[in-house]
Amino acid sequence: MNRIPISRSNLPGGARCGTIAFMRDSDQSVLSLWKQQLGRAPDSIWTRTELQVLILADNALTNLPAEIGRLKRLRMLDLGHNRLTHVPDELGELDNLTDFLYLHDNQLTALPPSLASLNKLRYLNIGDNEFSALPDCIFSMTNLIELRTTGNRLTAIPGAIARLVRLRELHLRDNKLTSLPESLAKLPDLRQLDLRGNPLTHLPDAIANMPRLEKLDLRWVDTLERPEWIEALEGRGCAVYL
Repeated sequence: MNRIPISRSNLPGGARCGTIAFMRDSDQSVLSLWKQQLGRAPDSIWTRTELQVLILADNALTNLPAEIGRLKRLRMLDLGHNRLTHVPDELGELDNLTDFLYLHDNQLTALPPSLASLNKLRYLNIGDNEFSALPDCIFSMTNLIELRTTGNRLTAIPGAIARLVRLRELHLRDNKLTSLPESLAKLPDLRQLDLRGNPLTHLPDAIANMPRLEKLDLRWVDTLERPEWIEALEGRGCAVYL
């Protein structure tokens, strides 16, 4: 029996992938149009209301129609590696979007407030866009387990990040962050914190007490004096990369 991966993107690791990373290629709930040089999403897609997985990655798409709001059963949507400058409000109507939303490698500067309703979503990737601030809607996605914001222009992380209490991985590599909020330490399940390539000058001492932190990555950060608490963090088993 042939099987196809539901996405060519790097999926989150561990057991989370095992249950949703592969589906039968005959499954009518899966549509992969990855790298088809479409330029524009075919209108026929928006009649496929049975779809649970839709992959439109790497197609030079410049816009997405409001009709995407019809696909109420979508669990996973991949719009990565396109040329989108915005996504429609109707994306927030996808109540069953629980697994993955890939928006990385586009030209996005903002997300519509309507996406705050995606409060079942577990994985969001907005990396390699042009965000100068994290969109407010993200802080309502309280079931997020993994958030990837690599390669943007973020200068600060709001204290509201503490609302994402289920977050296990936070990837902030290659932004313009000089510090982090104290509220970051209120994320009880955070295991990986990737801060590579940021011009950090200060880290909250409270990071040392984050109970489940397993990896703190500070490589390519040459503006930060080594915090005194690093040794204690390593001593309790957290891998620290400097």
